[in-house]
Amino acid sequence: MSSSEEVSWISWFCGLRLNEQVPHYRQALDMILDVEPGGYATYLPVHFFLSVLLLFIQNLSYDELEQNPNQSDLIEQAAEMLYGLIHARYILTNHGIGQMLEKWTVSDFGQCPRFYCESQNLLPMGLSDIPGESMVKLYCPKCLDLYNPKSSKHHHTDGAYFGTGFPHMLFMVHPELRPKPPLRAYVPKLYGFKIHPDAYHLQMQAASNYKQPVRAVSGFPPLN
Repeated sequence: MSSSEEVSWISWFCGLRLNEQVPHYRQALDMILDVEPGGYATYLPVHFFLSVLLLFIQNLSYDELEQNPNQSDLIEQAAEMLYGLIHARYILTNHGIGQMLEKWTVSDFGQCPRFYCESQNLLPMGLSDIPGESMVKLYCPKCLDLYNPKSSKHHHTDGAYFGTGFPHMLFMVHPELRPKPPLRAYVPKLYGFKIHPDAYHLQMQAASNYKQPVRAVSGFPPLN
């Protein structure tokens, strides 16, 4: 690959690993430089943190990383984790929210499969802020429920790279964009009549009584 064709590790990572769900943000470089190692000590040893930070600052290409004998797979994994955690922090900023808002308005994250949500656009979020605990989920701001991404490539995106609070921060900043709850909800019916909430419980009781052994009535022999 020629120097003109080389892409930085960040460009490669956003383009091939996290794809369209993660905005490519050169504007966040100052945030990367401002990160304190102690803040990520739970996930990254300090020597890994410094190596990864150097990788970002020097803007190394992916090929250079592969060819450098001093860079190991562990450094690459640490880089992915650190970049993801910084991304989760970045999308809570005004600029990050603005970028994610652009993607949300064009349905980049998909639409709610629930019929009465009327194709409401979804937002990515995590179930945990700790890397490795769960993959990214999609949040519907209309029915307030979570869904698994349809695309298999998103099944391997860590939820911590988006964090647990991103959708809620977006609507704190832009409360006017928060959709109203669905006007209708599905009502189960049978022969045109609504099914009472206790109907299934009563049916189970009736079925249980029906299956009990028949008791002998005085003066009549039991049935064989």
